[in-house]
Amino acid sequence: MSGASSNPARTDWRAVWVVVAAGVVSAFHLGKVAIAAPQLQADLGLSLGMLGALGATFAVLGALGGVVAGSVVARAGDHRMLVLGLLATALGAAMAVPTDRFGVLLASRVVEGLGFLLITVAGPTVLARRVRADDQGTALVLWSCFMPAGMALAMLTGPWFGDWRSLWGAAALAAGLLVVLVVGVVPRGPRPARAGDPARLAEVWRSEPLAMAATFLLYSLMFFALFSFLPVLLYQRLQVGAGAVGLLAAVACAANIVGNLCAVVLLRKVRREALGICAAITMGLCGLGIFLPVLGPGMAFALCLVFSAVGGLIPASLLSAVPRVTSTPAQAALAVGLLMQGSNLGQALGPVLVGSAVDRHGWPAAAVWVLAAALAMAWTVCHKAVPKPV
Repeated sequence: MSGASSNPARTDWRAVWVVVAAGVVSAFHLGKVAIAAPQLQADLGLSLGMLGALGATFAVLGALGGVVAGSVVARAGDHRMLVLGLLATALGAAMAVPTDRFGVLLASRVVEGLGFLLITVAGPTVLARRVRADDQGTALVLWSCFMPAGMALAMLTGPWFGDWRSLWGAAALAAGLLVVLVVGVVPRGPRPARAGDPARLAEVWRSEPLAMAATFLLYSLMFFALFSFLPVLLYQRLQVGAGAVGLLAAVACAANIVGNLCAVVLLRKVRREALGICAAITMGLCGLGIFLPVLGPGMAFALCLVFSAVGGLIPASLLSAVPRVTSTPAQAALAVGLLMQGSNLGQALGPVLVGSAVDRHGWPAAAVWVLAAALAMAWTVCHKAVPKPV
């Protein structure tokens, strides 16, 4: 984001880790419903449709409001919106603890989802402001680990709590703690401008961020097409015992972190578009081996790990490219909002499209969707190489 504001002489790594931790906590709130589903059913008598609504709230809000959140962050300031997002997340979780009503629980998820949206848009812009230009790529790659890290943490620690209310309470406390850390460790940014140049902001819609958002959509569609149904797939297709499903799902989710971190090294040696095309093709081929009944359970699960790890290269590559394709903080905030809108739209569409196809035609139908999305993503990356900043 050259020309936006001068980068500091030194990278504030304490601030980087606090911001990344804020992202992890927000993703923990996203993933906690899946691990607590049996307890929610037993305690509140929720149907699978109700559980689906609770799980889909974040994706729907993100799909509808990503760009709006980017505009709010650009106008109100990234630090302020990061704190507000954490407060909303803590408040939403706390609202649900004493309730026995589904309506209140759903409303609490809406509040949490709004907080999640603000955190995921404000986080990268705070990082870009607090690190040296040479360290921006590394910091944003670390940020890209927040989603798999938070979801894996939820899957691993969720069973430690005796009931879902304890889990929600602990998650609220974690978000509250991050508020204190962000206020105490992460310096405030410069006062945001009252209004940006509309012509310059409009360039975000006509430039590379739009193609990057399409890529993120297709990646997210593939990722959640697998991971939304991974526990069921492990049980039905791979014949994994009920006791090991949660652990294996967490391991597969955590493999995505490996891909995100490997992107730090690979992006120094490989062009972004080449990395994206290879990742897309690899995910598509893995999808064939996972969903088609041609491999044994062990090999199919190994492909789940490869699918997840290679997929981690995509969000890392896209988020670290934001400073290269924008020239002001307002443009960067809008670009991140656009990326998150694409990501959440894919997260919402993937389970619906693939779930419907599997219901009608069995697991092989999922392979068709994943392969189609992989080819579309490869085409998008190939024809939209990262250009000069707008």
